[in-house]
Amino acid sequence: MSGNTVLVTGGSSGIGFEFASQLLKLGNTVIITGRDQARLDAAKKKLPTVHTFQSDAGDPQAIADLYASVVKQFPKLNVLINNAGFMRKINLHTAGNDLEDLNSEIETNLSGPIWMVQQFLSHLKTQESAAIINVSSGLAFVPLPISPIYCAAKAGIHSYTLSLRAQLKNTKVKVFELAPPLTATPLVDTFDPAELTGSKAMPVADMVSFAIKGMERDQYEIRPGQSNALKMMNRIAPNFIFSQLSKTVDHMLGQTKK
Repeated sequence: MSGNTVLVTGGSSGIGFEFASQLLKLGNTVIITGRDQARLDAAKKKLPTVHTFQSDAGDPQAIADLYASVVKQFPKLNVLINNAGFMRKINLHTAGNDLEDLNSEIETNLSGPIWMVQQFLSHLKTQESAAIINVSSGLAFVPLPISPIYCAAKAGIHSYTLSLRAQLKNTKVKVFELAPPLTATPLVDTFDPAELTGSKAMPVADMVSFAIKGMERDQYEIRPGQSNALKMMNRIAPNFIFSQLSKTVDHMLGQTKK
């Protein structure tokens, strides 16, 4: 995990920023992307050696432009971390008729990584060694019903990554999936504490450190903390674990009635 050239989408905050920070300390060249130039500038101040590109991970044309710029400036790029994403609480009773907005989590969290891989794959295959890390979620294994679109997208990323790994088995490109548990990032602040009862957020530095160690061991499906428990429980007692996560719906519906 040193001496690589790494591209991290959604790297201006949260998990992506922590990846950039730890990978720089390990002696890698790190490039981060984000939609907000101000946030990229702030990340650059904290990590002066990081390279930044403004780009929307949910926009195919932006991804094509990013590819042209990054590969030209960093021809040794050999690691792609598809981290960009966002999570929303959505009440499907009151979601309205803005279908494009309803689908936005699919575009960024599922279509975005698929487009990124397809755009960068030919370049990665030319490297002596390369890796793709797709960031899914522990909720890829058991959905949290108050975030239905996010969970559907992450389940899709899990399935896609399995297929991608199988198709690239005869190449030098390793394919990893990182399924974070609830992690202490700004995303947590968008949810009511009552909706996160029973879940303790994992410190982001610990989660990323766990992920990097997993990649060093060629652990292709990395499930830190409660994510591992979610997958295990979904095998042992799927109805029970889903019913536990479904309790948050009662809180959401109660708020709607108010």
